[in-house]
Amino acid sequence: MTTARSAALPPAVAVALAAGLLTAIAPAAHAAAGAALPFTSVEAEAATTTGGTRIGPDHTQGTLASEASGRQAVRLAAGQRVEFTVPRAANAVNVAYSVPDGQSGTLNVYVNGQKLAKTLAVTSKYSYVDTTWIAGAKTHHFYDNTRLLLGQNLQAGDKVAVEAAGVQVTVDVADFEQVAAPATKPAGAVSVTDKGADPGGQGDSTQAFRDAIAAARGGVVWIPPGDYRLTSSLNGVQNVTLQGAGSWHSVVHTSRFVDQSSSAGSVHIKDFAVIGEVTERVDSSPDNFVNGSLGPNSTVSGMWLQHLKVGLWLTGNNDNLVVENNRVLDTTADGLNLNGNARGVRVRGNFLRNQGDDSLAMWSLYAPDTGSSFENNTITQPNLANGIAIYGGTDITVRDNLVSDTNALGSGIAISNQKFLDPFSPLAGTITVDGNTLVRAGAMNPNWNHPMGALRVDSYDSAVNATVNITGTTITDSPYSAFEFVSGGGHGYPTGNVTVSGATVRNTGTVVVQAETRGSARFADVQATGVGAAGVYNCPYPSGSGTFTLTDGGGNSGWSSAWSDCSTWPQPGQGNPDPDPGRNLVKGRPATATGSQDVYTPGKAADGDANTYWESANNAFPQSWTVDLGSSQAVRRLVLKLPPSPAWQARTQTLSVQGSTDGSAYSTVVAAKDYRFDPASGNTVTVTLPGGALRYLRLGVTANTGWPAAQFSEVEAYLS
Repeated sequence: MTTARSAALPPAVAVALAAGLLTAIAPAAHAAAGAALPFTSVEAEAATTTGGTRIGPDHTQGTLASEASGRQAVRLAAGQRVEFTVPRAANAVNVAYSVPDGQSGTLNVYVNGQKLAKTLAVTSKYSYVDTTWIAGAKTHHFYDNTRLLLGQNLQAGDKVAVEAAGVQVTVDVADFEQVAAPATKPAGAVSVTDKGADPGGQGDSTQAFRDAIAAARGGVVWIPPGDYRLTSSLNGVQNVTLQGAGSWHSVVHTSRFVDQSSSAGSVHIKDFAVIGEVTERVDSSPDNFVNGSLGPNSTVSGMWLQHLKVGLWLTGNNDNLVVENNRVLDTTADGLNLNGNARGVRVRGNFLRNQGDDSLAMWSLYAPDTGSSFENNTITQPNLANGIAIYGGTDITVRDNLVSDTNALGSGIAISNQKFLDPFSPLAGTITVDGNTLVRAGAMNPNWNHPMGALRVDSYDSAVNATVNITGTTITDSPYSAFEFVSGGGHGYPTGNVTVSGATVRNTGTVVVQAETRGSARFADVQATGVGAAGVYNCPYPSGSGTFTLTDGGGNSGWSSAWSDCSTWPQPGQGNPDPDPGRNLVKGRPATATGSQDVYTPGKAADGDANTYWESANNAFPQSWTVDLGSSQAVRRLVLKLPPSPAWQARTQTLSVQGSTDGSAYSTVVAAKDYRFDPASGNTVTVTLPGGALRYLRLGVTANTGWPAAQFSEVEAYLS
């Protein structure tokens, strides 16, 4: 489904903003981003309402609208309804919704005006999750999903309405699907009902499942249509296929399905649903569909996983595992986490909605994840972290995924050296991030008090030394920045060896590039339109830690401007304000020098404190000090300072001023001459400049009568 909002996209990439069928039509060089899904979604705000109230759009953490797909939804009071036009042949519907905390009720369902006897159950039981141990978290996970087989075949253009009954319901999106008839038992399969399983869901079927697995070793365990209740997890699962009649027909109710630390492998799990009863996130509890290992050469496909802590938390040997064509909904933590030692794992074609942490993650704890990939997945509404997160690992691929509507503490895609625990294996080899589409991705980080970009490269706990190739990315309607480079732990570790090429950025709220740490990246064929504030925010932290160098590889357009004031954060859509003529352009900007003595580093001359100072290497004239102003400025006046203390005796420094627009070719702005610093007059010197445009300002010092080194406590630059 496409909506009017997709018309703003360039012809090369048309994104359907419906939450379920977030598909992309990409250039021939790339496959379409996202999964090939068996359903089509319709946003409630695009449907017809009878008395309902639209909420949003909103990106504020902790609001219903901010967690909704498209950041909008429709609130229904009891008796109000929203009517959807069916977009395709369908006999089933799944509705994403929210009800107030502590309440439950139903949605009445109407097909072409006729009320069905069946209703959709709605509850807050699985929502309103609190994780107080996670810094910056607020109550979150407001939405849930409820599904219904309609009992009749509908065609495109038919009408399906849902009506709040006895409770306020906020409706987000409806997924319409043509569900196939139940599959039949494979020849030779061992049925769990033959071992005593209760398809009515009343009896405990745990032992029956165990007995069927033992009897079918090397064959198939058949799970017929029905509802089965398991009260404890399965283990010792190896060399067996667990197969259901389809994820709408065969349903297993348990919060812990497989829990085992090792397996001989060749486990194939497919075509049924596992629906849990997880209502809170307890990280010490293995409340997961799979916890641990399925062993080498295993597969998971065609599953519906819901109301669990994590879909798959994978440790141990899962070599060459394939996880494909599954739906993972309403988990209180990750959808899937390759928790170290994943080799050759392929996660592809899956749909994930409403995760309480990273939807898909690789975390190289204890041993690196190696040669593994996330490909062609559709991810929407992770509400406390990233759509896709790569925490360390070697030779990892993130390709052709579609991520939308990330909320607090997360980007659409994060490539990170955040370790959380040791031993950790940082990013290594080549990290390939190719052909991904990010829609309304990025969020305000309440811990940093500044935004996270749609795609983030993060040297959180160590430098990013891997080769990171980011190609063919489409970023649309990011509330803040498109590409972010940061050292999230605040240490200023560099991000290097990064190439960004062939990107399309439209309607980014603030900037295209948000550079907050030292390092470098090469940009080529990055085309931006609708930039909210400026092209580049280049303000490495901590101040004075170094510079971030953007290399222009050619073909870039629409984002050449730079944010002018590192003391403030650009706000979405505000534009780049005119510089304050009375503002010191140097304060807080990254500075470098030909050398420094002990702790007297270059940044001390740009920190706004006249009592700290830079001192060059001693007895090694000439020396120079350079600052990047972030953008070209018509500087007309410099104020050079030494500490005002009388202990600093008068001295004369011989210096010149050079300027550059690109950081490589410098020209003389003021020729060398003697400048006297005297504590009697505040140890301050003023240098008048002709006012030509320069971005990089360099002071060259050839002599100092008071000490055998260049010295400045502050360098200040002004427009007047």
